[in-house]
Amino acid sequence: MPPTERIDCQIPASYAGMRLDQALADLLPAYSRNRLQQWLKTGQLRVDGQIRRPRDAVAGGETVCGELALETETVAIAQDIPLDIRYEDTDLLVIDKPAGLVAHPAAGNRDGTLVNALLHHAPELATLPRAGLVHRLDKDTTGLLVVARSLRAHTALVEQLQARRIEREYLAVVDGVPVAGGAVDAPVGRHPVDRQRMAVTPGGKPAVTHYRVLRRFRVHALLRVKLETGRTHQIRVHMAHIRFPLLGDPVYGGRPRLPPQASPRCIEAIRNFRRQALHA
Repeated sequence: MPPTERIDCQIPASYAGMRLDQALADLLPAYSRNRLQQWLKTGQLRVDGQIRRPRDAVAGGETVCGELALETETVAIAQDIPLDIRYEDTDLLVIDKPAGLVAHPAAGNRDGTLVNALLHHAPELATLPRAGLVHRLDKDTTGLLVVARSLRAHTALVEQLQARRIEREYLAVVDGVPVAGGAVDAPVGRHPVDRQRMAVTPGGKPAVTHYRVLRRFRVHALLRVKLETGRTHQIRVHMAHIRFPLLGDPVYGGRPRLPPQASPRCIEAIRNFRRQALHA
């Protein structure tokens, strides 16, 4: 018998009108949308005790429950890719992800990902959703990722993420110098024209980002950023929205600002920094 995991969550009122599978994929990022759709179709996941179709719209307030069988779900192969492991025990791994490493296999990145590396380091992760990854970082964002190594750890982490009891903080360098810290409360969704990008849009999902200025430079600032929600590209979109884009961001930033009378070495470093300056 495959291991099982209990899911019990409520659809927020702010998700009204969203497809059921989209809402669950957002609330339960540890599971792939395909797997959630299968659980809905087979009745393993029920909404207010009823079987619902993945495409059904939610009203908000529904309770979603299920005892889910966790059959192996991975087409990824194990690959001997070096990992910078900062902590490890029988339940958890904490990985320091470098820039350029994609978290999950997808179109265009079928191998060479963090999942491939994890399956080589700990083959038992093949039995867990997304090989134990319960959150993610963009390809060019660096920093710490928590990986569940056991079912009990996976269940606990998923529950804590659902209840927003896990705090996620980042360091960011932005173009421009904010006068003070603050919060950005603006919905994030797909850009209405460029579907490869995200944007602040009225039809987006609720998103809140808090930031504090740690150090001011002449035309840049170092911020500590805390997520209240976890939307795709949230920090990058929100900081660009308030006109303090992340230094080096190739998607949401613009031409980098150069400090007046800066040294040639400083100017070269800024111009050659070609990824978002964001570290978890």
